[in-house]
Amino acid sequence: MAAAAMARGGLRPGPCHRLARAVGARGGLPCPGLGGGRAAAGWSRPAPGGEVQYCAELVRKRDYEGFLCSLLLPAESRTSAFALRAFNVELAQIKDSITQKTTGLMRMQFWREAVEDIFCNNPPHQPVATELWRAVKRHNLTKMWFMKIIDEREKNLDDRAYRNIQELETYAENTQSALLYLTLEVLGVRDIHADHAASHIGKAQGIVTCLRATPYHSTRQKVFLPMDICMLHGVSQEDFIRGKQEKNMRDVIYDIASQAHIHLEHVALDDYLCNMRKVDFNIFHPSLQKKNTLLPLHLYIRSWKKTY
Repeated sequence: MAAAAMARGGLRPGPCHRLARAVGARGGLPCPGLGGGRAAAGWSRPAPGGEVQYCAELVRKRDYEGFLCSLLLPAESRTSAFALRAFNVELAQIKDSITQKTTGLMRMQFWREAVEDIFCNNPPHQPVATELWRAVKRHNLTKMWFMKIIDEREKNLDDRAYRNIQELETYAENTQSALLYLTLEVLGVRDIHADHAASHIGKAQGIVTCLRATPYHSTRQKVFLPMDICMLHGVSQEDFIRGKQEKNMRDVIYDIASQAHIHLEHVALDDYLCNMRKVDFNIFHPSLQKKNTLLPLHLYIRSWKKTY
């Protein structure tokens, strides 16, 4: 995660939306000069400068490692990075906050239209959307990556396990990697080699996130680990829900973790994989649920040494 950060509704769309699509996925603001902005339900515009604080606090609470990584970015890029990660948090928490898929689809549609309006220079009155609009204007960010994140998060509203590791990697590419591509653009990096690295890091991050969330999801009677690997080792979803710790369950975690390790060798994500190896891939081991209090120091040292 550290390496990635530092390497790299329901209304019908109006004419401006159609023009935005016609202009294409990449580049600026196709509809300049539009003022105002529709208000998001339940939100009022914060005082000037309040959007930055709102985004930073949201990321600090919901994506602490991302918050620390963003702090290590150059000052001129930091607020935009917080906006990107706050956008990701807003989408990520939809699935856990709904009881009906229809509600989730409505919220996803709000953000889809919000992005369209942002690229039409007409952001809704919502703190994250407002700060995201400033980031888009400041860095000429690519709309396609925002839409990929929304579309993939929307597909993921279904409570079902990934059919195979490739499906999990596709999800990670369209969410985590896409977020890293935008972070690179914020940093002024538009390079195919950097994008290639970000792709691998994003996939690894997505796999690790799936593993780390397994104990939490199990307490909610849900399991999202790739079904093909579970079937290979004769493990059922019920085994994870019951918190069993037999060897064949550890074999499942080992296989999935190994796929993450293929994508990268020495970045912050490797810390979690290394800790998992120490407890013989017991995903329910208490040590894996603890927050690393030394992470800020480790990230700072890696930043200073430029070893990500």
